[in-house]
Amino acid sequence: MIQKPRGTRDIVPPESKLWVAVEATAHRVFQAFGAEEIRTPVFEHTELFVRSVGETTDIVHKEMYTFADRKGRFLTLRPEGTAGVARAFLENSLDQRPLPQRLYYIGPMFRYERMQRGRYREFRQIGLEIIGAASPLADAECIVVLFEFFTALGFDNLTVHVNNLGDPEDRPRYRELLRSHFQGVRDQLCADCQRRLEENPLRVLDCKVPTCKAITAITPGMEAVASPASRAHVEEVTSLLTSLGIPWQHNPRLVRGLDYYVRTVFEVVSPELGESTVICGGGRYDRLLADLGGPEIPGVGFAIGEDRLIEVLPRAFVAKVTAQARLYLIPVGQEARLSGLQLARDLVRQGVPVELEVSGRSLKAALKRADKLGFAKVAIFGEDELARGVLLLKDLRAG
Repeated sequence: MIQKPRGTRDIVPPESKLWVAVEATAHRVFQAFGAEEIRTPVFEHTELFVRSVGETTDIVHKEMYTFADRKGRFLTLRPEGTAGVARAFLENSLDQRPLPQRLYYIGPMFRYERMQRGRYREFRQIGLEIIGAASPLADAECIVVLFEFFTALGFDNLTVHVNNLGDPEDRPRYRELLRSHFQGVRDQLCADCQRRLEENPLRVLDCKVPTCKAITAITPGMEAVASPASRAHVEEVTSLLTSLGIPWQHNPRLVRGLDYYVRTVFEVVSPELGESTVICGGGRYDRLLADLGGPEIPGVGFAIGEDRLIEVLPRAFVAKVTAQARLYLIPVGQEARLSGLQLARDLVRQGVPVELEVSGRSLKAALKRADKLGFAKVAIFGEDELARGVLLLKDLRAG
């Protein structure tokens, strides 16, 4: 039997109900804040990700699914969403619309990475970008939208980890500071981090290897070289979060895995689920569109790992979504079976979700199936009920 590729998974009922509910909540909350949905290709020209994500990042270096098409052009299954949104923003002249533009997306991404709980090689992200606003207010709005979304799902006690990655002009000084700092412990770093130390020392801070994490725990933060403008920007973001009652804390080791971030970067974690349970992350990318050949338009956004999110959904939300709210229709007799589909259609048109028994089971077998599927109520109808225009309702929970 042919099986699914390693690192992928099938999302089947009843779990698929959770995905539908989470995505419906994202549509509702994001649109309420003025965002519009954007849909971009699942694969793009490889150069897009090399130029945006960063050639020395793990994503580009060893995690992308890249292939040549029949004409020898290199294409890549998208490993993240922001680069594609930025490309589409420029290509479709969305900068000619009034700025800022709030754009959100929901869809599959692909990375060849080590699999673990909540991480797959085909995974899904929910993301939001605010393009065309340089103000710290836009950064804070992203986090507010996130918290409203998570609140709608039933989360509480969440915390935002925030760091300042400075401006692009600060990076060379910070790279040299890191190289100098790690030089004495270079041999204790993993092989990947020894390479990163030469190519891009910031990526050492993002390493998940325990020995490297212990070493980087005492690393100087970007604040040592960050520009006064970037410091003022991030300080205003955190001041806004405080005034809004959103819990946050400074995390000087937070760098995210993408090279286009500047100034504000953030992750949302749940203390109840553990500090390692990052539900989502994001940040500011003021030079990204210019790096892709467009005008210098600032942007800020976030991406939520939907696979991880589904695994840590609050129990109350899961119970509410998976509860069977439909009405199970059981026709008894040939005439009732012929009329059953019309009845089902009429009820659906009136806003009543139903499931019609279409397999010809006996009444006893149909009731047993409805109970097994978790239906609370069933409607039974035969020739007499049809003639009188009534249904017999049975509450399965009452016995």
